[in-house]
Amino acid sequence: MENDSLEAQDPASVMYPSLPAGYLELLEQKRYSLSTIQTYTSYFTQFQLYFRGRDVLSITKEEINGYILELIRTQHISGSQQNQRINAIKFYYEKVLSGSREVYDIERPRTEQRLPDVLSGEEVCAMIDSTKNLKHKVILELLYSGGLRRSELIHLRITDIDSRRMLIKVQGAKGKKDRYTQLSRHVLEDLRRYYLRHRPKQWIIEGPRESQYSPSSIVQIVKHAARRAKIQKRVTPHMLRHSFATHHLENGTDLRYIQAWLGHNSPKTTQIYTHVSNNDFRKIRNPLDGLMDGKEG
Repeated sequence: MENDSLEAQDPASVMYPSLPAGYLELLEQKRYSLSTIQTYTSYFTQFQLYFRGRDVLSITKEEINGYILELIRTQHISGSQQNQRINAIKFYYEKVLSGSREVYDIERPRTEQRLPDVLSGEEVCAMIDSTKNLKHKVILELLYSGGLRRSELIHLRITDIDSRRMLIKVQGAKGKKDRYTQLSRHVLEDLRRYYLRHRPKQWIIEGPRESQYSPSSIVQIVKHAARRAKIQKRVTPHMLRHSFATHHLENGTDLRYIQAWLGHNSPKTTQIYTHVSNNDFRKIRNPLDGLMDGKEG
């Protein structure tokens, strides 16, 4: 039976298949994050839709690889999305059905070696100084000074601030792991002023009716702060985390501490910041400068 092409399918005009028994339940039992559950269920539903009319047990590895290849060619999915779609499919065959890893060894994309974008210390200061709204200022300061992910900031509770030991406890972070990161003295002072003014009940940064803060609102706060600071490049919340790690490295902080603060499992992940730190680069004279200096002399 030939499969319909992805371009010919109109999701609004077809009946979406239900998830196989045990798929959602096992995701929940294994305590996958809500975003991961939403991603997996969406991608596996699309996988079923592509092979609609087929028993999923009859789909071969070659057909699955062909499905992924068509997504790459027609929808130009990124390497990250390709991996997520593969994981959603493998979860069913390997976890729900307890299948063999070898049978469903789907081709994965080559690992992309991308260097993180970072801000200079002056740019970070300019973003914070240009932000007059105290809540927004605290958001920027926590993202940078704690090396926090956006999701980690949203889930910070009042009880996670340890002012005696000058630490922030990050609970249930990526990989369901807890860790401690630094609490800046300067940020603690602003946090105290913020608490007295806003009186948050549970979450440090609260939205309307004591709800968790919106992730998209944090993106906009960072974006507007960068615009006020006249920073031309596209600035994201995660860039502040990258800048935290890079600036620590440039200040001579041991890589092991940075790894612990960021919550990286492997030092190899943290070592990427050695490629963007300019400490070593500044020690080496550019050959053009040597040529021009000699010419001027």
